[in-house]
Formats: sequence, structure tokens, C-alpha cells
Amino acid sequence: MSPKAPFSANCVPRGIIVPMNSQVAELESNWARAATRLGDCGIRVTDQRLQIASILLSAPRHLSAEQIADALRHGGAQVSKATVYNTLNLFAARGLIRRLSVDGTCAWFDSNVEPHYHFHDEQSGALSDVSVNDVQFSRLPSPPAGMEVAGIDLVIRLRRRLT
Repeated sequence: MSPKAPFSANCVPRGIIVPMNSQVAELESNWARAATRLGDCGIRVTDQRLQIASILLSAPRHLSAEQIADALRHGGAQVSKATVYNTLNLFAARGLIRRLSVDGTCAWFDSNVEPHYHFHDEQSGALSDVSVNDVQFSRLPSPPAGMEVAGIDLVIRLRRRLT
């Protein structure tokens, strides 16, 4: 059951419940893409890393460690929250994903590592991407001596209008 072997209905990461028919091909393709992305970032492929990567990298998304752990458990995997956090922090350190701090209550992990900003719905907690081209900064303060700007994180908080 090694993720290094070719993917087939008989060779899937341990702890994953396998769907039938066309879903199997899609799942195998997702695992193959995730394994390639892990390798490209210099991350050794293990069953748990592959499971976590396949959830987060299957589409552009923003997920918490709790949401990922719940998805893994729902799929039949036995995984601790600490393992999920350690894996996500490794992924972020290697540039596979971005770690976001939005409201101080939870760490979010973003599968989109291209430059972009975020909308945050305060009621639902949902995050959505905002293109860099949709935002203009007219002026930034000069950084302290010996420092340079490494990036800008912008979260635009949203709430429903009271009518």
C-alpha cells in the first residue's frame, strides 16, 4: 500500500474509503497530482501526507486543520490533529500551501500560493480569493532601515448590510 506504487483500485493510501467506478479514476488522478506536487516541493510522500495533500490540493480552497482532520476521519482514516497541523506546517514551510491568520481564532491553509488577497465573511467564516489586480495601494510606509517588504497580506472583512 505504498503511495510510490502506481495507483489502482487495489493500491490506495491506507484508511481511505474508495468510491466506485468513475470516482476511483478521479481519486487516483487527484492522488497522483498530489504526490507530484509533494515531490516538487521536496516533501517525502507518506500515506498521511498524501491524504492531507489530496484534500487540500484537489481544488483551490481555504481549510482549517480541523476541517481537514474531520474529512480524513469521515473517509475512515485515523489521524491526530497534531499530525494534521505538523503536516500542514511542513507544507507551508516548503511553499506548497499558505498559512493564513484571519481572525486570530483559527489558522487557515490556502492551496493557492499565487499572490492574492482575501474576502472574509464574518458570519459564515468563509474565505474567498481577491485578485491582486483588483486592489490598488496608493502608498506604503517605508520599511525600517535594513528591511524590505516581503509581501502584503490583506483580508477584507465582510458582513451583511442592515437594511
